Amino acid sequence: MEFFDPMVHVPVDTYDFRHDRRWMYVQRPAVIVGGELTADGLDLRYNEQRRTYQPPYQMKANCGMFLIDDFGRQAMNPHQLLNRLIVPLESRVDYVTLNTGMKLEVPFDQMVVFSTNLEPSHLADEAFLRRIKYKIHLEDPSAEDFRTIFIQACAFFKIDFDEEVYTHLINTHYLQPRRPFRAVHPRDLLDQIQALCRYRGHPPKMTKDSIDLVVRTYFADS
Repeated sequence: MEFFDPMVHVPVDTYDFRHDRRWMYVQRPAVIVGGELTADGLDLRYNEQRRTYQPPYQMKANCGMFLIDDFGRQAMNPHQLLNRLIVPLESRVDYVTLNTGMKLEVPFDQMVVFSTNLEPSHLADEAFLRRIKYKIHLEDPSAEDFRTIFIQACAFFKIDFDEEVYTHLINTHYLQPRRPFRAVHPRDLLDQIQALCRYRGHPPKMTKDSIDLVVRTYFADS
């Protein structure tokens, strides 16, 4: 089984080569899957050419975190996904099947996180929701929090925060159309401003013109 995945596992520098070199130390992994998750991704996949198995996502996430993002938007039915994970969540062990039909018991030792913007009661019944012991509802940020997030995003994109332009953004594109604040908006809008300025060939800068343009393209406003 080719367990190491360079997209998931980050080797730890302090590696003692006196150990079996078929193994290596890695940082705690964080495996994130979204709408692309299928039933095949939760089971062993055999490579005929290499004659090796690729482990499923949950095995790669052992000792770390397994985040199922956009839960309910996968190609597989939510109930099918939950039924596949219900035994591992309870027993902390999983079962995978070889091509020969032989089943292997493997550890299931990770933090499993389901993230969704759909109504949880539409995705799972009460019995399963009880098995997910902690539920956290994330509210939309307040106006004050949104401003703080926007300033932090400006620092990340190396764009000077302009109070006048920000006030224009809030009054014109949030308060007037009664658009709710979302924590992801500052990052996405400033990312588009940076791309727009790069296309125009000048340093990234907040202006009313650039704000109006990226708002139209981001929100598909008329």
